[in-house]
Amino acid sequence: MPLVMNEPVERTDRPYARRWWALLVLCLSLLIIVMANTALTVAAPDMTEELGLSSADLQWVIDGYTVPYAALMLLLGAIGDKYSRRGALVLGLVVFGGGAVSGYLADSATAVIAARAVMGVGAALIMPATLSLLAATFPRAERAKAITLWTATAGLAIAAGPVVAGALLRDHGWSSTFLINVPVAAVAIVGAFVLVPPSKAGHHDRIDYVGGLLSVLWTGSLVYMIIEGPHFGWGVKAVSAAVAAGAGLVAFVFWELRHPRPVLDVRRFADRRFAGSNLAVALFFLAVFGAFYYLTQHLQFVLGYDALGTGLRMLPLAGAVFVGSALTGWLTPRVGMKWTVTAGMVGGTTALALLTRVDAASSYDDFVAPLIVLGLAIGLALSPCTDAIMGAFPESELGVGGAVNDTSLELGGSLGIAILGSLLSTSYGNHLTDATAGSRLPADALTTAQDSVGAGYAVAQAIGGKARRLAVQAAEATDPQQAAKLKEQSAQLATGARQMADAVGSAFSDAVAHTSLVGAVVLGVGTVLVASLLPRQESAVPAVREEERELVDSAAG
Repeated sequence: MPLVMNEPVERTDRPYARRWWALLVLCLSLLIIVMANTALTVAAPDMTEELGLSSADLQWVIDGYTVPYAALMLLLGAIGDKYSRRGALVLGLVVFGGGAVSGYLADSATAVIAARAVMGVGAALIMPATLSLLAATFPRAERAKAITLWTATAGLAIAAGPVVAGALLRDHGWSSTFLINVPVAAVAIVGAFVLVPPSKAGHHDRIDYVGGLLSVLWTGSLVYMIIEGPHFGWGVKAVSAAVAAGAGLVAFVFWELRHPRPVLDVRRFADRRFAGSNLAVALFFLAVFGAFYYLTQHLQFVLGYDALGTGLRMLPLAGAVFVGSALTGWLTPRVGMKWTVTAGMVGGTTALALLTRVDAASSYDDFVAPLIVLGLAIGLALSPCTDAIMGAFPESELGVGGAVNDTSLELGGSLGIAILGSLLSTSYGNHLTDATAGSRLPADALTTAQDSVGAGYAVAQAIGGKARRLAVQAAEATDPQQAAKLKEQSAQLATGARQMADAVGSAFSDAVAHTSLVGAVVLGVGTVLVASLLPRQESAVPAVREEERELVDSAAG
């Protein structure tokens, strides 16, 4: 075996011998781009404090990664198909690592947002490349098993991100959560050259760059609108993004229907299996990312766990994903993807329904069952959908297939954080107003506390700090009357601080329950839609027929 794998996988007449080692490299690449988001959820408080981030700054630190990531995947997937899928993977890892180094060195909100955007570009190269290389490297008989392991890795990354970040934050600053990506990316780059065979499309037609750029326009505008509108209001920016997204989508569909070699043949969405699989991925990650967004906050702020403790308590989800993935590998060939995917979505709906029982008295034990059920659901539902989406594309468009799957995932996740996050914020603010009714809390303090659960506890801590200062002054006062007055004020403020902290915890717990109810309804309705779309019998894969047509065209030429 050569040190560097140079023989294209398309030229081999037998399955690639080191394909399972190659899958390890692809899963490692996937791991860091998913962890880049989930790790940030626990690093955000330290980053906010050190850099003095506003809520708007923090939102764009998180979403500066998402916009280029979602917008560029389809075009970059097509470019990888034409020129080199392994080259796209390696280039993406280099760009991602460079962005991580920039994030480590950043000392301002603007610098962090820029670094995250660069990492998003790298992720847009990596994500479709991992799936296209997987599909190209594994024979069809083994592809479903490989995709199951790929999906399980994504589930592991969701829970592993907070664990790794939490461990780093115990002894290092928030910037270490960026730097940890660099050695992992370096190992993946070496592994890509040694273990992953090169691959690209068999034909060399010109890329539909107009369609690709239109996809960048409408997808990027849509994600920007999803972020901007719910969090910052429906002003000129959000409305303009909505108009651009709508116009771009119409133009994209019109162009792709008329182009002889479209970057994405939108007619595929007429196939029920393909459309249902994409809808299932989007809806599922709407629920997963939305729930993850508020569960980590509840564990950190309301239950008081540190970053590492929060991450460790998300591990039941990761373990359940692996169990669910093993179950889907056994169930799907026996009952069909329709029933496996539907069962997974019912499980996701059940997990959110269980979270509606959360209240101010809830402990971590009340979250274990929902986490396990949600993990099982992820494992059951997602790998059959990914397999169906990838199976709808010919070998020459595997990068595009991976990009379509990942765009559905990313759009669903963005919607989940935006919609459920916005609903959570509104519900929390309303519940906090009710919980503090009749108190003598200053209006500006209440407004600050309503901004977020972290801000609410900060207000309570500030009141408690003032109470302690008055107690010290009372102890040092020489005038008995003044000392008594200061002591009384201190006691009132201390009581107010406790009441404020209790009100914040109660309001956020009620908001989690309310938001989970809405999420369960959305996913429940989505489950019915997906079940009605997915065919009972496995349909013939359109991509196979398309490959046959390409061979006929090539022979005729």
